[in-house]
Amino acid sequence: MEWYKLYGENKEPSFKNIDKYINSELWVSLNEFIKEAYRISPILSYSSCSGQPGWNIKYKKSGKSLCTLYPMEGFFIALVVIGNKEIPETEMILPSCSKYIQDLYKNTPFSLGGKWLMINVKNKKILEDIETLVKIRVMPK
Repeated sequence: MEWYKLYGENKEPSFKNIDKYINSELWVSLNEFIKEAYRISPILSYSSCSGQPGWNIKYKKSGKSLCTLYPMEGFFIALVVIGNKEIPETEMILPSCSKYIQDLYKNTPFSLGGKWLMINVKNKKILEDIETLVKIRVMPK
């Protein structure tokens, strides 16, 4: 069953529910990386956005969004926004990223102050690319 149907606006899931639904070590790894590197906790949020409705997990540091994570059955989507300030550094490291990330970046139009990358996280290389992109957004201490 689709995530937004399983947990509607008035039925907030627990983090255990989210872990079970996604059922991916990549999910666990990314959350551990962010929590340890930035010393922040996830924020559970509901969105009625037609693009990706339902409960999602946001990570913010000092008011700046690191990423938003969207549960999917067996994987998850990570939204990472590459703003004006991050474009030069992102384009410098892009050749070392997976072909998937390179193509996604190239084919994502610039809008609302950045490139809004909706990344399907399905393998370790993509996970590593996301960690690199998040570090470009905000360098951990």
